Amino acid sequence: MKLIILDRDGVINEDSPHYIKHPDEWIPIPGSLQAIARLNQAGWTVAIASNQSGLARGLFDMTTLAEIHHKLRRELSQVGGSVDAIFVCPHGPDESCQCRKPLPGLFLDIARRFDVTLENVPAVGDSLRDLQAAHAVGCGQTWLVRTGNGNRTFQQGGLPPGTQFEPDLAAVVDRILSEH
Repeated sequence: MKLIILDRDGVINEDSPHYIKHPDEWIPIPGSLQAIARLNQAGWTVAIASNQSGLARGLFDMTTLAEIHHKLRRELSQVGGSVDAIFVCPHGPDESCQCRKPLPGLFLDIARRFDVTLENVPAVGDSLRDLQAAHAVGCGQTWLVRTGNGNRTFQQGGLPPGTQFEPDLAAVVDRILSEH
């Protein structure tokens, strides 16, 4: 199985310091949906791992999150793509859960769901915590995109060894598809 794990906000869609609280606020980054569709067409399984502390903060509820993800799936299907699973951490930063990135819980859940090891699995994020979670479970490739928080993350440094960089998800997918 060819599996890839993507962060959501800042990788697939525009991020906001005020959180994505409503489907109207979910705006895809240009080229990201088409990139996922190209992965699908090449036989890749696509999973999303996303911290969603807006739930714990009371900014939106699970019904609204489901509506946001319905919009993501609908717009993705319009360009011939799909995601196979969306994993979210609903907890706040102070709740000491194991699923909030940079801890690896979401990645371990994905590995169990698809019954795979993650050693050859690429993971794409725009923040240090995305890359740290991927590195903690031994993902084969970690990619930092410069969308979302990516430029700030790059400037701050401290990235896991072997992290690769691209301007956006479309460029990452170009590289992955050319190498596989």
